[in-house]
Amino acid sequence: MSQNFNNHARFVPLYHYFLALLVLLVFIGSCVNLYHSWGDSNRFYSASLLVAVSVIMILTAYFARSFPLKAQDRAIRAEENLRHFVLTGKLLDPRLQIGQIIALRFAGDAEFPKLAKEAAEKNLDSKTIKKAITQWREDNDRV
Repeated sequence: MSQNFNNHARFVPLYHYFLALLVLLVFIGSCVNLYHSWGDSNRFYSASLLVAVSVIMILTAYFARSFPLKAQDRAIRAEENLRHFVLTGKLLDPRLQIGQIIALRFAGDAEFPKLAKEAAEKNLDSKTIKKAITQWREDNDRV
């Protein structure tokens, strides 16, 4: 199946749903355990450690996703800047935000420069940019 606006989003069910739900349940359970341990000096210390560990799990899950995405965003900016330079002899308009550039990567070479200019001039959001694309360029290498 070819990629398009309706199916281009990538979700990893084990990460986005299963892991996120488990981490949330561990956090809620540890908070409930801490609440029930309040006043019990024998249980309070270990209950507070469980809350701390669950917060660490939340932060680890968040950063495990956000750091690679930031690196990927930088790579996309560089790739699209190069592509725009090859097609037009000019770098991308500096007014373009990273979200706009990420959306523009799906535009085919024929419409990319015009759409990039329009996105910068009209400050189009990424969804509008993606919907304006008529020749979808697949990106199957993203994470």
